[in-house]
Amino acid sequence: MAVSELYTKYARVWIPDPEEVWKSAELLKDYKQGDKVIQLRLEEGKELEYCLDPKTKELPPLRNPDILVGENDLTALSYLHEPAVLHNLKVRFIDSKLIYTYCGIVLVAINPYEQLPIYGEDIINAYSGQNMGDMDPHIFAVAEEAYKQMARDERNQSIIVSGESGAGKTVSAKYAMRYFATVSGSASEANVEEKVLASNPIMESIGNAKTTRNDNSSRFGKYIEIGFDKRYRIIGANMRTYLLEKSRVVFQAEEERNYHIFYQLCASAALPEFKTLRLGNANYFHYTKQGGSPVIDGIDDAKEMVHTRQACTLLGINDSYQMGIFRILAGILHLGNVGFTSRDADSCTIPHKHEPLTIFCDLMGVEYQEMCHWLCHRKLATAAETYIKPISKLQAINARDALCKHIYAKLFNWIVDHVNKALHSAIKQHSFIGVLDIYGFETFEINSFEQFCINYANEKLQQQFNMHVFKLEQEEYMKEQIPWTLIDFYDNQPCINLIEAKLGILDLLDEECKMPKGSDDSWAQKLYNTHLKKCALFEKPRMSNKAFIIQHFADKVEYQCEGFLEKNKDTVYEEQIKVLKSSKFKMLSELFQDEEKALSPTSATPSGRTLLSRTAVKPAKAKPGQASKEHKKTVGHQFRNSLHLLMETLNATTPHYVRCIKPNDFKFPFTFDEKRAVQQLRACGVLETIRISAAGFPSRWTYQEFFSRYRVLMKQKDVLSDRKQTCKNLLEKLILNKDKYQFGKTKIFFRAGQVAYLEKIRADKLRVACIRIQKTIRGWLMRKKYLRMRKAAIAIQRYVRGYQARCYAKFLRRTRAAIIIQKFQRMYVVRKRYHLMRAATIVLQSLLRGYIARNKYQRMLREHKAIIIQKHVRGWLARVCYHRSLKAIVYLQCCYRRMMAKRELKKLKIEARSVERYKKLNIGMENKIMQLQRKVDEQNKDYKSLLEKLTNLETTYNTETEKLRNDVERLRMSEEEAKNATNRVNTLQEEITKLRKELHQTQSEKKTIEEWADKYKQETEQLVSELKEQNTLLKKEKEELNRRIHDQAKEMTETMEKKLVEETKQLELDLNDERLRYQNLLNEFSRLEERYEDLKDEVNLMVSIPKPGHKRTDSTHSSNESEYTFSSEITETEDLPLRMEEPSEKKAPLDMSLFLKLQKRVTELEQEKQSLQDELDRKEEQALRTKTREEEEERPPMRGAELEYESLKRQELESENKKLKNELNELQKALLEKSSPEVTAPGAPAYRVLLDQLTSVSEELEVRKEEVLILRSQLVSQKEAIQPKNTMTDSTILLEDVQKMKDKGEIAQAYIGLKETNRLLESQLQSQKKSHDNELEALRGEIQSLKEENNRQQQLLAQNLQLPPEARIEASLQHEITRLTNENLDLMEQLEKQDKTVRKLKKQLKVFAKKIGELEVGQMENISPGQIIDEPIRPVNIPRKEKDFQGMLEYKKDDEPKLVKNLILDLKPRGVAVNLIPGLPAYILFMCVRHADYLNDDQKVRSLLTSTINGIKKVLKKRGDDFETVSFWLSNTCRFLHCLKQYSGEEGFMKHNTPRQNEHCLTNFDLAEYRQVLSDLAIQIYQQLVRVLENILQPMIVSGMLEHETIQGVSGVKPPGLRKRTSSIADEGTYTLDSIIRQLNTFHYVMCQHGMDPELIKQVVKQTFYITGAVTLNNLLLRKDMCSWSKGMQIRYNVSQLEEWLRDKNLMNSGAKETLEPLIQAAQLLQVKKKTDEDAEAICSMCNALTTAQIVKVLNLYTPVNEFEERVSISFIRTIQMRLRDRKDSPQLLMDAKHIFPVTFPFNPSSLALETIQIPASLGLAFISRV
Repeated sequence: MAVSELYTKYARVWIPDPEEVWKSAELLKDYKQGDKVIQLRLEEGKELEYCLDPKTKELPPLRNPDILVGENDLTALSYLHEPAVLHNLKVRFIDSKLIYTYCGIVLVAINPYEQLPIYGEDIINAYSGQNMGDMDPHIFAVAEEAYKQMARDERNQSIIVSGESGAGKTVSAKYAMRYFATVSGSASEANVEEKVLASNPIMESIGNAKTTRNDNSSRFGKYIEIGFDKRYRIIGANMRTYLLEKSRVVFQAEEERNYHIFYQLCASAALPEFKTLRLGNANYFHYTKQGGSPVIDGIDDAKEMVHTRQACTLLGINDSYQMGIFRILAGILHLGNVGFTSRDADSCTIPHKHEPLTIFCDLMGVEYQEMCHWLCHRKLATAAETYIKPISKLQAINARDALCKHIYAKLFNWIVDHVNKALHSAIKQHSFIGVLDIYGFETFEINSFEQFCINYANEKLQQQFNMHVFKLEQEEYMKEQIPWTLIDFYDNQPCINLIEAKLGILDLLDEECKMPKGSDDSWAQKLYNTHLKKCALFEKPRMSNKAFIIQHFADKVEYQCEGFLEKNKDTVYEEQIKVLKSSKFKMLSELFQDEEKALSPTSATPSGRTLLSRTAVKPAKAKPGQASKEHKKTVGHQFRNSLHLLMETLNATTPHYVRCIKPNDFKFPFTFDEKRAVQQLRACGVLETIRISAAGFPSRWTYQEFFSRYRVLMKQKDVLSDRKQTCKNLLEKLILNKDKYQFGKTKIFFRAGQVAYLEKIRADKLRVACIRIQKTIRGWLMRKKYLRMRKAAIAIQRYVRGYQARCYAKFLRRTRAAIIIQKFQRMYVVRKRYHLMRAATIVLQSLLRGYIARNKYQRMLREHKAIIIQKHVRGWLARVCYHRSLKAIVYLQCCYRRMMAKRELKKLKIEARSVERYKKLNIGMENKIMQLQRKVDEQNKDYKSLLEKLTNLETTYNTETEKLRNDVERLRMSEEEAKNATNRVNTLQEEITKLRKELHQTQSEKKTIEEWADKYKQETEQLVSELKEQNTLLKKEKEELNRRIHDQAKEMTETMEKKLVEETKQLELDLNDERLRYQNLLNEFSRLEERYEDLKDEVNLMVSIPKPGHKRTDSTHSSNESEYTFSSEITETEDLPLRMEEPSEKKAPLDMSLFLKLQKRVTELEQEKQSLQDELDRKEEQALRTKTREEEEERPPMRGAELEYESLKRQELESENKKLKNELNELQKALLEKSSPEVTAPGAPAYRVLLDQLTSVSEELEVRKEEVLILRSQLVSQKEAIQPKNTMTDSTILLEDVQKMKDKGEIAQAYIGLKETNRLLESQLQSQKKSHDNELEALRGEIQSLKEENNRQQQLLAQNLQLPPEARIEASLQHEITRLTNENLDLMEQLEKQDKTVRKLKKQLKVFAKKIGELEVGQMENISPGQIIDEPIRPVNIPRKEKDFQGMLEYKKDDEPKLVKNLILDLKPRGVAVNLIPGLPAYILFMCVRHADYLNDDQKVRSLLTSTINGIKKVLKKRGDDFETVSFWLSNTCRFLHCLKQYSGEEGFMKHNTPRQNEHCLTNFDLAEYRQVLSDLAIQIYQQLVRVLENILQPMIVSGMLEHETIQGVSGVKPPGLRKRTSSIADEGTYTLDSIIRQLNTFHYVMCQHGMDPELIKQVVKQTFYITGAVTLNNLLLRKDMCSWSKGMQIRYNVSQLEEWLRDKNLMNSGAKETLEPLIQAAQLLQVKKKTDEDAEAICSMCNALTTAQIVKVLNLYTPVNEFEERVSISFIRTIQMRLRDRKDSPQLLMDAKHIFPVTFPFNPSSLALETIQIPASLGLAFISRV
């Protein structure tokens, strides 16, 4: 098909435009052959006629389809021409924010003038190991390709970075070097990669400056060779520099600066070390203020100075040399301030004691007078004499500037030499990668010698580039075996010949420089005469005779001849140089040594650089042989030679090209100036690459890609099994001209435009198919709409008719209801009226009847009350009368009795007087008296009787009197009451009358009150209604307030809950971070440990050859003990040499480690004490039991022996006490003698004393252990000896007894004896049980005391830690030695008691043995020999008793290496996992540990655990890449750790144990420290397992998750470019999603088979899914071709398959699905609508797991695969950015695929009983036995 046929209606073309360079337009009608004008419409809607060139009749270039716009590779475009390239770059740069684009083999880099997050270490890791076509274009992809080709092809590589100033060349070169440094690492410990990167700040400070185009413009070219060894690790580097712009030192244009180092010095002038330089502000110095822009925005020169000095230090330039450099630079600044005054036209002078010159001379160490003289004079030599001539002011200024330039150039070369020395490596270089950072093509308004040299270099580089591109094209055609013809390309050899050939521009320039009176004008005339009419590339300007024009490959450039000769010669006066050479400043004199000495070490190599900035010194008089040839070479000659060397180097390497483009001249971020860009594209050779590609077959497809893309153009019958033949048949039908395509071995090659034609046919076919689909769908939709409308109409009618019927029925129902309502209403009214009348009648009747009843009741009440009153009045009157009579009677009686009493008294008085007289008269008459006495007695008796009668009468009288009085009183009272009653009746009647009056008054008041009450009631009701209304309002307000309070409380609760959840999450994150940090440290530790092992192995191999059969101890043994277990094995002599060989860095902090080891020793001694105490208690109990049964007393000789033994023990203890005191004194003296940090160093006195003491303590401990073992063996033997005699269970004796017993009586007797024996045994068992319980209580008490002691020790330790180190050690040692001495004494006493008990038991044993022997002899004698012979032996079936195993395994100490070898080192996980129980090695190891614990052998426990850990590390180091091995040992390590926890005896771990398992707990040792060591080991194994997983899955993930089409036909393949997937991908491309799932099944099956904990399996699966998601998302973010709608569907389908796998394995709660959330959201983002603000809001809410950078990146990368999809607009992306600007997330673009989640090992106890475990013979563990 002819290309002209593509110019049809609506075809889009490019037309030239003066502003935008190229403008897009659309054809309004088809183009026909012969048309001179084309009708076009521009994008803004304007129509125009485009006239074709009548000569060439060339049509305007066609525009590519939209789906090809924005491609990664420009060669993938169907139409390859300048507007297509320019537009593609603009779309990628402006719309997608992509600065890198491939153009065939060239990487085009556009300077964004903005910091982009695409250079981090995560990006480096993403590009590492990837093929160049797999990822989006990047400088890292070019660097990776160079590195890979160097390793694969064994050929040196070069990366050529070119571009004009400000395009970003230096940054690109810097990032390439950073990539090499990160990916390769260094072969030595000198951190060469850091030095290579550190050279950048130095070279930038002395070689970069601010220009109008760039703030950090490199003013020199450099070629850095980065050297690699055979393992392709960086070993060194070498730098060559080209054409330093020395003129910048003395002159800067407006808005430009001098070199950065001068401004850094001025900014740091206030530093103390810079005071001597006497610097000031940059505006003070002439050389730094000419540009008027001393400050760069955003740059702190003082900080940059710090970075420069740090880089110098890193590269070995010490402080003295740095100060020397700064002195020279300061001297240049001060020399620039030296002023001259004219004396006349031909002479000048410097003012007296000129300060700048004085400072310069002081800094440079030269004489002021000499320098002052030779700055104003020069020496001239003739044939006859030499004389000194003054020079003019202008000449003096030029000479001063030339001197400054010369000094700076020398200093620059000196720094470069020292940088090369620092980067030079003693290791032999195997290969190198060169990075060429060189100036691009330059053209300015005024172009001089510098631009000429730059453009000359670019001509050479362009020639090399064209040849390389041409060669690659031809190689591709030959590789695919297609016919090809020579491609015509632009060859710039004529231009190069014009410059460098014989009689070329440089030759004529050098010749003119040799002429005595040579000038720029004469040189220009020579150029005109030689080249003007002979070379088409050389022209003369019309208006000038001092300029010439050269037609370069990029553009025509006019050069001004003025200054060419001077710059080429670059002279300086020798007298000034001699003054500097005589300087006292050593470094300055070094700069001006002979050229041979001044050359750098690298310049002597074949690839050494030529010093372009070396100045040829002009002597006063030339002498033969005085100057070398090197001095006579001009700058142009030197540059030509160095350029030839560079081209030789480049031609000997494989080049990679980076072309840097400057998008605008104003440094605006992401602003594209088409004019400036197209100039640079023409200049850098990108368009030439396009032209060469377009001349051949630029479009290339593999057969599979072509078939996938254009399958829609085939019919089913056209599809054959042979894809190649299918594609051939299709193309022969579609493209009739066979010259437009060629079939290669693996690809189809197309001419330019053919792919666009195929795309047009494909689009038309798809459009027709779409129209058919739309037609069908629209018809279906319309029919659906009609049916829906018809159905709706019928439904409406049905509903309307139904509504009408319902309305009529409703009317009828309402009428009938109204009648019924009326009936019931009328009935209700009548009934209500009747009820009212009836109720009123009943009320009246009730009122009347009540009134009558009340009146009757009142009458009856009054009558009853009158009767009561009468009754009481009458009774009162009767009582009054009675009381009055009674009173009168009593009064009469009293009067009478008083009278009678008076008479009687008178009689008695008379009688008394007569007796007394008689007594006086008759004193002697006793008889009469006696008689009278008797009479008196009798009378008295009578009197008493009478008196009693009298009293009785009085009492009766009194009672009667009282009664009468009471009656009288009652009558009086009744009388008074009657009077009162009559009075009260009168008063009541008066009150009644008053009350009646009041009643009438009250009734009237009541009426008024009722009226007022009614009124008040109404008011009250009104008020109540108002109050109710207010109340309702208040209630509403209250409810509203309550609701608000509730809402606020709810909000506060929610916020508090959110805060709590956030704080919880934050705490969890902090915990995970801490856990991750700890596990990362473990990972780093294990890596360093492995590295140490490797280095140690290398050193051992280098130092000595190992002897046969000798096996070196694993170095991790000592490191593990020192790191984790604080082992005290340092006291053993075998370990001392190993410790002494450790580096000095580990010996410095020995004071603390020694203290901790002593503390560890103390705990071990406490454990020994505990074990001895237990033994002592047991033996004491046995002694007590023995004493109760003992009847014989000890004999005197034995007692004497015991006393003798006790005295010996006491003497031994005293000697030991003295020994400990002496050791303590020695230690104190040693600590007092030297209190420096060296006290604790090995070899110090205190250190030796401590070692001696530790050795002695360990020896003593061994002795004590031996004694305990002897005692234990004796006890065991004693039990074995006693047990058969007491229990009578010896089978042989029992058998003989049974055989001898013939008679039944004897059997019965034996049976009775056996029963008695059993009873005796039961009683003994009960007593033993009681004693055991007592012992257990005692042990618990002792444990409690030990815990208290332990707490006390910890407190003491905390106090000691607060002391200074020396005092801390001394105090702790003193305390420990004192405590140990006391404990030692106590133990000695206890041992002595124990020895006594043992001796007693031995005596008893002897007695018992003697008695038993006598009894056996007696029994044998009682049986006759005949009975023994004649009695038949009856066979007795004795059942075999099963042995009760204790769940322990016994092995010998010597068999430990064999155990580790058979169980760990040589074990094959596959066989163990399939045939044996999971975790069997862990159980076996733990059972061995149990036995060592049972024996109380700490050395054996420590040795076994250490050997186990080291053995596991060895296995993982040897077979660490095998997933099964790593999984197996991770499972067993975790099981071993769980066993140590489960049987530790701690309550927290014993909850799920059976009673039998609790009996198996460890009794003697606390292995908590080893649990930590095993936990760390498990973490390391887990991390290794994750790395193995990652290595296995890494090649599968991208291919299976992204590239493979799981849903066939969804993804469309776009036309590939030159940077397509390489052939190495063909094998990897076979990986599919099924491959990933199969691999996941394998992982899961292996972990389950090995018995790994379910929680750990979940963590592994979570980590695996995270790696899968992170790698997939990272590749998606770095691959524009993967960001499409169809690819989003593929990804979501793949993720759903992974989720299905999780469901099948019951792992949905493992958190694995959540790790895929970023990938899921990215896939959703590819599929959702991306147009409106609502879409933006939905995207922002949906993509919460993606960062803002990732969302924007995906939107920028989104690429339609078909024409029917739309691109994402820039405005939509900006809307997303605005909405997400407040989101606080990481600016990092890529996910950290290397991130490992912190792992935990939840405790998982085993239900397996240890005693049931059988050891299979296949393990080869016959040397261990079950206990």
